Amino acid sequence: MREVRERVVRLLAADDPETGRLVRLLMSLVFAWSLATASPDRAPALVWSALGASMACWLTFVLLDGRFPRVAMALLAAGSAIAASVSGSAEAAPTVLLFATLLLFVAHVTPSMGAIVAVTAGDLALMVGSMLWWEQPRSAIVVRGAVMMCAVLFALHRRHYRRAQQDRVRAMALDERARIARELHDVLAHSLGALGVQLEVAEALLSERGDVEGALTRIHRARALAREGLVEARSAVAALREDVPPLPDALNLLVAEHRRDHDVPAELRTTGTRRPIPPAAEVCLLRTAREALTNAAKHAPGEPITIKLGYGEDAVRLVVRNPCAAGRAAASSGHGLQGMGERLALAGGTLIAGPAGGLWEVRAEVPE
Repeated sequence: MREVRERVVRLLAADDPETGRLVRLLMSLVFAWSLATASPDRAPALVWSALGASMACWLTFVLLDGRFPRVAMALLAAGSAIAASVSGSAEAAPTVLLFATLLLFVAHVTPSMGAIVAVTAGDLALMVGSMLWWEQPRSAIVVRGAVMMCAVLFALHRRHYRRAQQDRVRAMALDERARIARELHDVLAHSLGALGVQLEVAEALLSERGDVEGALTRIHRARALAREGLVEARSAVAALREDVPPLPDALNLLVAEHRRDHDVPAELRTTGTRRPIPPAAEVCLLRTAREALTNAAKHAPGEPITIKLGYGEDAVRLVVRNPCAAGRAAASSGHGLQGMGERLALAGGTLIAGPAGGLWEVRAEVPE
């Protein structure tokens, strides 16, 4: 029972509040009640025939609207016209059918503005003629005509509002698709670009110099880049599926993990005004910080580490410092930082790693 209730609630929440299933069900009940209480005293055969035909058009519209919207709109317009032709009688049913079907026709997004104007003018003329034939007072004709025009204008306003909402949602969806494509391109283009560079160098070493050992080194680096690119692609997909922290927060989590895992002092300092940066630059800086922390744990275990993230006017800088251990200069030739340097170069950035004032410093910078 609970599942049925939840499903009904979901259906009602997703339903159109103006022209959806619930509105049509309620209108059908109102129409049925109006027909059940009608008892025309003048031209009953004409009135009942018109009411029956109008109700049949309404029910057919409800059944066909989802599959054949244009045919359904034509039936809805015919139903309003038939009801308007007998709306001058003393019964409320024709007027209820006329106003309800006309307003739904105008508020619906399928018919064109020309069709709306034509149907409204035709219904107004039929209603005025019917009221004159039934000898209704002229004041009643004027009042009912004014009410009809006000109702049509209101329905037109709702139609334009709903169309604007649909256009806004469509534009947001297109923007989101463009953002996804841009982020995947930024991540994959740089990874595959660096991979292509390594393979081209390996090919040149083999074909021009016959340097098998050097070519194998480049191929090993290319394989590592492919593996890292796959990790980056998965990270990009995960970032698109859920909210991920901005770069300062992601670096803070990375520093906290390093501090916990290696039991060393580590801190992050952020300067400048925080702002969003391109996904490719964010990925490069985050992976550079991870690589620098990994190297520090390997070559200078137990030494404190400081990471500085600075937001400049036209670039973002990342600086990782820790005490320089013996033999660290030789470690600077590792493939990890070289791979990061290649990725940063493809993103228009730079990477410098080496001793500076008794400290080992890794400095990465990407332009905006």
